[in-house]
Amino acid sequence: MNRISNGILYMILVLVAGLIYLSIPDGKTPPSTSSLVEPDSSWIAPSLHVDQQLEGEERQLVIYGQDLIAHTARYLGPKGSVQAISNGMNCQNCHLNAGKRIDGNNYSAVFSTYPKFRDRSGGMETIYKRVSDCFQRSLNGQAPDSNSREYQAIHAYIKWLGKEVTKGDKPKGSGIPKIPFLNRAADPAKGQIVYQNQCQSCHGANGEGQLNLAGNEYEYPPLWGANSFNVSAGLFRLSNMAGYVYTNMPYNQAWPGKPKLTVEESWDVSAYVNSKPRPDKKFTEDWPNIAKKPFDHPFGPHTDGFSEQQHKYGPFKPILAARNK
Repeated sequence: MNRISNGILYMILVLVAGLIYLSIPDGKTPPSTSSLVEPDSSWIAPSLHVDQQLEGEERQLVIYGQDLIAHTARYLGPKGSVQAISNGMNCQNCHLNAGKRIDGNNYSAVFSTYPKFRDRSGGMETIYKRVSDCFQRSLNGQAPDSNSREYQAIHAYIKWLGKEVTKGDKPKGSGIPKIPFLNRAADPAKGQIVYQNQCQSCHGANGEGQLNLAGNEYEYPPLWGANSFNVSAGLFRLSNMAGYVYTNMPYNQAWPGKPKLTVEESWDVSAYVNSKPRPDKKFTEDWPNIAKKPFDHPFGPHTDGFSEQQHKYGPFKPILAARNK
C-alpha cells in the first residue's frame, strides 16, 4: 500500500514540475523556489505554448507578428520575401527576445500606454506611429502600410504581449534602464578599447555585424555604417545606448542585475559606437518645442546654452542641474 501511495505521490510531483516548466516564457530560466513564493513585480511575457485562449485567425496573426519582430529582414529587409522596406536589421536587435526580455527594451508597456502624447512629435501617437518610427529610424527604412497583414500582425503581437498589463501601467523591467551618470564626458577613445575586447568578435572590427549563412538577416547587427540605425533612432541618444549596453551586453553574458561591463565602460563604449558614421536621416518635424529636447539629444538648436558636443557625450549633470533651476 505504501509503495502504491509513494508511486502516486511521485507522479503528482512529476506533473507539477512539468506544469511549472511549461509555464516558463520562451528564453527564460526556471524561477527559484523563493521567487515562486515571493514573486517580484517584474513583467513576465505570455507564452504561445500555454495560451489556450488565443485561437483562429488572431492566433495566426500573433504567431506571424512574433516572427516578424524576430526575423524582420526575412520578410521586409533588402531581400525580404514580402517587401524591401528596411535595412536588414531585425526589430529584436533592439527589442531583445522578440520584445519579451526584462530590461531588454521589451514591449510590455506599449499596449497599456498608447495612445499617448510625445514631445518628439508634439502630439498624440498611436501604436502605428511607434512602429512606423522604428521602421524609419532604427531600421532606416519606410513605414509599413497600416492596412497590411504585416502591420496588423505586429499590432496583434504587441497587444497580446501586454494583455495582462493594466491600462496606464508600466511594469518593472519595461523600456531601457537608467544608469548613473559619469562626472565627465563619455570617452570614445576609451570605448574603442572596450569594443575591441568585448564587442568586436560578434559585431565586427568595423561595426559591420555578421549576416547569417543565407545572407537574408543578421546574426549580429551592424552597429554603425550604411546598414545600421540612423541618427534619429532612440539608441543614438547616449543614455539609451549606455543603459541598454550595461544591462544586456555582451549578449547572453550580461543580465538584469548581473552586468558584464562597468557603468563607465558602458558609457564609453556607447560613445564609441555613436561616434561612428551612420545614415544621416533627420526629421525636421521632430521637437516642435525645442525646449523639450532631452538632455542627450545630440542636435541643436538647444535652449539651455550647452553645446551639441556636450549634449551628445556629456557631462550631463551640469545640463540637468541648469534645467532644474
